[in-house]
Amino acid sequence: MPTSEPDHLPGRRAAHFAVVDPATGETFDEAPDQQPDELDAVVDRARRAWQGWRADPAARTTALRLAADAVETAGDDLARLLTREQGKPLAESHAEIARTAARLRYFADLAPRTRRITDGRPVHSEVRWRPLGPVAAIVPWNFPLQLAAAKFAPALAAGNTVVLKPSPFTPLATRLLGSVLATALPEDVLTVVTGREPLGARLASHPGIRHVTFTGSVPTGRAVAEAAAATLARVTLELGGNDAAVLLDDVDVDRIADRLFWAAFRNCGQVCMAVKRVYAPARLHAEVVEALAQRAKAVAVGAGLDPDTRLGPVNNVPQLARVEQVTKQALADGARAAAGGHRLAGPGYFFAPTVLTDVPTGSPVVTEEQFGPVLPVLPYRSVDEAVDAANGTGFGLGGSVWGTDLDRAEAVAGRLECGTAWINHHAELSLAQPFAGVRNSGVGVAGGPWGLYGNLRPFVVHRPQEA
Repeated sequence: MPTSEPDHLPGRRAAHFAVVDPATGETFDEAPDQQPDELDAVVDRARRAWQGWRADPAARTTALRLAADAVETAGDDLARLLTREQGKPLAESHAEIARTAARLRYFADLAPRTRRITDGRPVHSEVRWRPLGPVAAIVPWNFPLQLAAAKFAPALAAGNTVVLKPSPFTPLATRLLGSVLATALPEDVLTVVTGREPLGARLASHPGIRHVTFTGSVPTGRAVAEAAAATLARVTLELGGNDAAVLLDDVDVDRIADRLFWAAFRNCGQVCMAVKRVYAPARLHAEVVEALAQRAKAVAVGAGLDPDTRLGPVNNVPQLARVEQVTKQALADGARAAAGGHRLAGPGYFFAPTVLTDVPTGSPVVTEEQFGPVLPVLPYRSVDEAVDAANGTGFGLGGSVWGTDLDRAEAVAGRLECGTAWINHHAELSLAQPFAGVRNSGVGVAGGPWGLYGNLRPFVVHRPQEA
């Protein structure tokens, strides 16, 4: 996932901080720099709003459906603002808005099921479900609205209230989203707070918060978990991945090259579950490198508001520096750039789509998460070797296997140590499926009914059976 938020963003004036357009590198607006001591009142209002919100499931369903309608109505304004501060092509921003509305509708119609326990005793036992209370949702800058909805939609559907904190790199579209949702939701059921650290740390450790759901870097995720431990709040952490794509020796390179390229480079590679390493059979390695490099050289890179753009900029200066550093390190270690390998000239935070070959297996671009438009392609000589390499980092979010024999590909996919494995595609998720990682990729489950129950606690009622 992205780098941690910096301690300083340029251009701050009293109680505000600058928001930069990554396509130009220039400040185009600012957002409120709310202070940690303001959270007490915010969380207290969320707690008071919770009493009414939790009490009426039918009203929650209606409100969430209306909220989805409101998001769609505001779609054009939301998408343009999202592209302006995040950098992604406008079409992808519209897709993110659509996914946000769809998630609200999905969870609006999802309800927990009461379960009767039959165990031979003369007692009628029933498991019911209760909401947790105010939830803190802390969201990164790569998909600020979609990932926010992945947190607040199940939390709200379960009967909780939410305090939502976006990244200081992308606060504006989230603030606008909060205003849009306020037209459908009761007051203080969802509150957006914006600001720089230590606002997020204070929110995670606030004694009034009962669940902290966070997406971001591993170091920050550990800090969030430590902060939440002080109040024994529940935590859900999605901490990114270093997903491997394993190509088998029967793969049709021409047929899968487009899908594989976009699985790695969509949103300029700034996707937690993007393909970040490709393992190709030694005899096909050169062909795979060439197919991906051709696409990297041909793709249109530019400002997201330009309708011809397919890849936008890296979102922010720290992340651009990270991408540049891991690429330079790989090249210094002996790797070769079959495409790209450098920043693009001119304003903005643009990095050429990069395909690397001859990469040492211990290079950080292989072992760590680069989170940018850089893709190493590594050869292997046996499937066992490829699987060991795919499983050889501390991450375990997703992975994929590509080949013609689907049964064989599925068997190999079953050996990947990750939360989700795809065959002949990657990073495609249904709203109804669970999303979780292993090892450094996170704790807890999002998505589908699992995401709903992650925002609830069981409540058991026992009563004697009638004589």
